Amino acid sequence: MEYTIRTEEKFGPLTLIDAGALADTCTDRWYNQTLCRVNDSAVRLGVHQGEFHWHKHEREDELFYVIEGVLLVDLRDRSVALQPKQGILVPRGVEHRTRAPSRTVILMVEAATAVPTGD
Repeated sequence: MEYTIRTEEKFGPLTLIDAGALADTCTDRWYNQTLCRVNDSAVRLGVHQGEFHWHKHEREDELFYVIEGVLLVDLRDRSVALQPKQGILVPRGVEHRTRAPSRTVILMVEAATAVPTGD
């Protein structure tokens, strides 16, 4: 699958962040946009449909929080289904992949040094 990943910050300090409008205009099947930085962390918007590849982050934890749709987070020993208003923290070093059976909008928070595709 082809991914659209934008790591540049879209919004600066004291700027209205309209993640809903950004998600509503997205036509990519797998889109990841850094919205802003909070201290040393990046807050990212994801609009996903399909599956991401297995990967891990050796030095960074990663938070997934669902806004709309359903996100499946596959771990090597189980899968976790996240509904709207639910999230999960994947600790550094844990191999995982995400899947969205239908269009899903999520927020991700991770260290700004994290490479979204994994180490």
